[in-house]
Amino acid sequence: MILLMVVPLLISMYLSMQFLTFQTMQDGPKFIGLGHYVDILSDPRFWQSFRFTFLYTFVNVPIRFFIGFVIALMLDQLTKTTRGVYLSIFLLPFIVVPVVGTIMFKQLFEASGLVSWFYRAYLGQKFIYSEGIVKTLIILHGIWYVTPYVVVTYFAGLQTLPKQLMEAASIDGATFFQKIRHIVIPHLSSLTILIALISIMDSYRIFDSVFVLSEMNPIYKADTVMTYTFQTAMSLGRLGKANAMALLTVVGIMIVLIPNLIMSYREQIADR
Repeated sequence: MILLMVVPLLISMYLSMQFLTFQTMQDGPKFIGLGHYVDILSDPRFWQSFRFTFLYTFVNVPIRFFIGFVIALMLDQLTKTTRGVYLSIFLLPFIVVPVVGTIMFKQLFEASGLVSWFYRAYLGQKFIYSEGIVKTLIILHGIWYVTPYVVVTYFAGLQTLPKQLMEAASIDGATFFQKIRHIVIPHLSSLTILIALISIMDSYRIFDSVFVLSEMNPIYKADTVMTYTFQTAMSLGRLGKANAMALLTVVGIMIVLIPNLIMSYREQIADR
């Protein structure tokens, strides 16, 4: 943990306080203190990328939860053989390499793709990329790609649900939705926190789908914090500033995760 997390974090902290580019690398870094942080916090493009990252997370995570939970409940009602077939189908997006899956997704909207054909055949117009369209595609791809993880995790949690509780609730006259509300959801609460932690982290560091779908074109204004950090480091060569942005990303993730971690810890203590 020290070698893989603490040491790189300390190095990143050091580099974030240095003026360092590809051109000045041989001459050595120049200490500028908190200059990069001041620059980032006053950078309109950084805040633009942050707003889209927040929008992506705010829209994506709840939809993943809802769809994943509903599908898991449906799978739990099937026989083992049928269940295995559907699980295999639902897992396909998740096991495909992210860049490859995004390229396949994008081809649906290319000139020869199915969606473009539908637009021409039934709407009589071309499918045209715009800022809103590209951002919507990025969000839809995130839902399509990560929801299988939520499905499998919730489905595994449903297998630990005591059957006696469900049978007792049925005898007492509880409806299907009442059993979901008062038995299933409380039983899966700790698992929900785990899924939330991972989903928020994944959403905050989204990169692959944005890289492919927007092609890093600034006219779409679809940069996320991670893609803007990449551009700052590789395109602009501002290595010190990119390290400062990466460090702010870690801090932002921790601010979101720490309350959830505390809640999870308290639930585990209560269960004991």
